[in-house]
Amino acid sequence: MKRISFIVGIALLFSFVSGQMGQAEEQIFKRKPISVGQKYVPDEIIVKFKRGVREDVIDRLNARHGAVAFYKSRLAGFKRLRIPARRTVSEMVERYRRDPNVEYAEPNYIAYAFWVPNDDHYSAQWHLNNPEYGGINMEEAWQTEEDLGLEPGGDPSVVVAVLDTGVAYEDRTERERWLWWWVERRYEQAPDLGDTSFVQGYDFVNDDSHPNDDEGHGTHVTGTIAQSTNNGMGVAGVAFNCSIMPVKVLDSSGSGTYADVADGIIWAADQGADIINLSLGGPQASTTLENACAYAYNNGVTIVCAAGNDGQDTVSYPAAYDEYCIAVGATDYYENRAYYSNYGESLDLVAPGGDIGQTIRDENGDSYPAGVLQQTFGNSTTDWGYWFYEGTSMAAPHVSGVAALLISLLRSNEMEMTPQQVRDEVREALESSAEYLLGEQHENVWDREYGWGVVDAAAALNYVAEPPTEPSVRTFDAENVTETSATLKGHLTLGIAESLDVSFEYRTPSGEYNHETDPVPMTESGAFSADVIELSPNTIYYFSAKAEGDGTTYYGEEMSFTTTGPAPTTPTAHISIDIFRQSFWFIWWATATITIREGDASGPPLEGVTVAGDWSGAYNGSVSGTTNGSGQVSFGTPLMVGGGGVCFTVDSVGKDGQEHELAGEIDDCR
Repeated sequence: MKRISFIVGIALLFSFVSGQMGQAEEQIFKRKPISVGQKYVPDEIIVKFKRGVREDVIDRLNARHGAVAFYKSRLAGFKRLRIPARRTVSEMVERYRRDPNVEYAEPNYIAYAFWVPNDDHYSAQWHLNNPEYGGINMEEAWQTEEDLGLEPGGDPSVVVAVLDTGVAYEDRTERERWLWWWVERRYEQAPDLGDTSFVQGYDFVNDDSHPNDDEGHGTHVTGTIAQSTNNGMGVAGVAFNCSIMPVKVLDSSGSGTYADVADGIIWAADQGADIINLSLGGPQASTTLENACAYAYNNGVTIVCAAGNDGQDTVSYPAAYDEYCIAVGATDYYENRAYYSNYGESLDLVAPGGDIGQTIRDENGDSYPAGVLQQTFGNSTTDWGYWFYEGTSMAAPHVSGVAALLISLLRSNEMEMTPQQVRDEVREALESSAEYLLGEQHENVWDREYGWGVVDAAAALNYVAEPPTEPSVRTFDAENVTETSATLKGHLTLGIAESLDVSFEYRTPSGEYNHETDPVPMTESGAFSADVIELSPNTIYYFSAKAEGDGTTYYGEEMSFTTTGPAPTTPTAHISIDIFRQSFWFIWWATATITIREGDASGPPLEGVTVAGDWSGAYNGSVSGTTNGSGQVSFGTPLMVGGGGVCFTVDSVGKDGQEHELAGEIDDCR
């Protein structure tokens, strides 16, 4: 994690459209209030008649269809028609469109004000909303909440526990003894967290109930999740109406023990946290840490973890506990994997983590680093500013914030779901709706560098609001790969489709060994796996998850794994070289004939083998060629004048991209 100060000077332009409404032609109709989420007015249509059509013709046409005109635009000339209760909008639109007197007919669609925060540095938060590159589509997500009749920013009943260096959530002065005197340390609530909801937390570093931040990291992370938003100052957060539970497990240096982290996880789960954000981690596995994650997971908690900042093909712990945690890697402004972001088989999602080495320019022409912007403190706990940070620590809270919005939406639906069902629904929505970053969109593709893709807040909300209507199979990964076996994993996005049989197909690249597992059981969340055995060592296999039933088969994307074991033995090529020198007066030349046999001098000749070598001595040059059916290839020198000898050396021998081990004569001279 790195940070850089941000200097005030970025403004947000917020505009809206208003217009004067015309008078109704007939006052017997009153405008009904519009319900949030409606696409068009349900009992009326808009019709514009062609120029020159008489009013009596229009009246007869309306009467024939049972429609009544109650408004005419003085500006555009169209009419609003009230339609009969027994008719639908689409039906009436089609009837009027067929009439030769009508220029056009259409529903009276509904427009909504787009919800955009008025925080004065919001325009610098590319990571929340950037139509061109790396944002998580927050403006559409907030608008989706409004369209569904919800307050943007989530529900205060949803609690996100931030296990970190603490949070600047309260005003407090503490006295600390230093040698022979007392020193006062003053904490302040971050000004831009003034409207954020907090629930009681705990400090496991100092063993008290005041988890105040003394490093700055936890406050920055909290801002991405629930920074006070639309308050006319500073910056915005993702789920700004949800509640934060501050849990301090890291000290003022940003370090902490696995024991404190494990205690913090269990404590947060027991205190009712819905989500735990862990923007921390270490390289070592730990039973203590894994058991704590399992405890929270089994209690229905969604656990979101940073993948680590080592830039290596392995995810840090606890993010690597894939069964329990959602591991989040980082992308930069251009939606590439950030240079520091860990990746690998346990990675689930990516989100903006920033790269302060990149520079971007805002709408005002100001340049600033492409980090993640939130408020935190600098040299002291009261030194407030807006800082650009980078790291997977900054990526994880984007996912935690979106998860909080999803839980808020699920609760608003008043569905009877257990915490475990909510946890599984949130993970499925996040992964199934993520934006695929590797070229053209393909559903159900997982990648070692990007997981299921970059989190998309609006798509995730719509996934929950309008779940898929038919099953979709995802091929997840291969685990526990040995020389002769592997565990294949898949997922059915509609786990309720229990009538489908799920299995796997797998094959070698040549397809010479085609196999299919027997049907395997699914968990309640739709996950399934199968062990495959009797595989060949050091061989690549391609596999795909499959679900079938009712005469229909659904496939996941094909993926691959390679079994372990020693590499195939490098074949030996026995080489013999025969240089034949010819001369005529003072002119001479030489020809080297190379014979390649398999194994040793008595082995069969090898045809189609590429031989590369060099002439040296009186003539210097590099040559290559392919052996014939006798295993031979010849190379000649140009005509030369004068004396001197030549040598030929074989550098390499190979076929079909595989080099052979060299044996026999490697060079010869004449």
